[in-house]
Amino acid sequence: MQHLSRRHFLLAAGAAGGATLLKGCAINPPSPDALSPKAQALTLSSATTPETTAVKLGYIAIAESAPLIIAREKGFFARHGMTDVDVSKQASWGSARDNIEIGSSNGGIDGGQWQMPMPQLISEGIITKGNRKIPMLSLAQLSTQGNGIAISTQHAGKGFGLDVSGAAEYVRDMKADGKPFKAAYTFPRVNQDFWIRYWLAAGGIDPNKDIDLIAVPAAQTVASMRTGSMDGFSTGDPWPSRILRDRRKYGFLAVLTAQIWPAHPEEYFAMREDWVRKHPKAAKAILKGIMEAQMWCDDPKNRAEMAAILAQRKYFNVPSDLLIGPYVGEYILGADRKTVKDEKLAIRYWKDARGNVSYPYKSHDLWFLTESVRWGFLPQGALGEADRIINAVSGEKYWREAAQELGIASADIPPSTSRGIEKFFDGAEFNPEKPKAYLDSLKIKNLKA
Repeated sequence: MQHLSRRHFLLAAGAAGGATLLKGCAINPPSPDALSPKAQALTLSSATTPETTAVKLGYIAIAESAPLIIAREKGFFARHGMTDVDVSKQASWGSARDNIEIGSSNGGIDGGQWQMPMPQLISEGIITKGNRKIPMLSLAQLSTQGNGIAISTQHAGKGFGLDVSGAAEYVRDMKADGKPFKAAYTFPRVNQDFWIRYWLAAGGIDPNKDIDLIAVPAAQTVASMRTGSMDGFSTGDPWPSRILRDRRKYGFLAVLTAQIWPAHPEEYFAMREDWVRKHPKAAKAILKGIMEAQMWCDDPKNRAEMAAILAQRKYFNVPSDLLIGPYVGEYILGADRKTVKDEKLAIRYWKDARGNVSYPYKSHDLWFLTESVRWGFLPQGALGEADRIINAVSGEKYWREAAQELGIASADIPPSTSRGIEKFFDGAEFNPEKPKAYLDSLKIKNLKA
């Protein structure tokens, strides 16, 4: 077993320093002299040497992808023998889905970053071409929090905040006048669609009846609001914060998902099951690289360097100082643009107030499936199939084995596949032992037989 003390990890990763990286807002590669050393390669045993050194992983240019990018850039993949990892930017979530269908052998990808429950929907053939089933394994959660909902400035003062009930009548009047409120998410039936639906419904706004919801790629959400073709959008950092940079002030950040559901599950790392079954040691090597990258990302000493790496044109292509706020929980919220700084609102990759972020809890999979039933994306009968669907896609055993091989402290390895009861800002609770009770408690829903 390769034990990894905290001190050894920090020394190996060269985590110190990096504050000088943010003197400007350049999106060119940071100077090599400004970067900390890469992680040191390990001497691998036959039990941990990967079957292949190559894999192609897809990502979307939002904060959730940081562990994949950092694992590549800081040498954490190579440290565990995965020396040929291609971290490939995807044009959209639809493109990522298309590329996982064909696999890397046909020019696609072997795995990568996913909104939930995309791995389950792909495995079940629900969102694939011709409903072809592509078995997937969900191997790790990449992050928590780091998403927001932005609203056009033209709606300032109309009640758009954490409690959106004050905007309900206004929104319905827009619909009655033939000019419905238009909001976007980045892909239907997944995280960012769920976040805006939950928020609106908690305030008495029916997202199926009272507004128009459409899918727009993350990088296009800001442009859509700038041109006035969009009234609001739900997506990941840095895009909600990006609208605040424009001197024309065409939008404001109404709410953070960290406020809607503190320490909520965000996007996941998942791969084609056939790739994992063929390369189990390589899959665990990738996981170990991701885990070490998540620890590195959560270390305050590395925030400046992380922002500089992610900001590059080949990755996020945004000013590096735009990325710092979400990592320290600093946001400009509301139409009055008040600065809020609270570490409890920050993006986290390895640990949060509820414990380990990286572990892929089955109870979170169940919430995403239950919410899918709530909005009619899946029939009510899907809850009866939930155990089968979740167990087929869960790769939590690979996570546990990788964590043990890495020498992760037992206190940081969850003892159960359930995180227990989840609490939301509006008082709702999700008990994974009673998903139907959660559904019954919700006033606005669109259940289908």
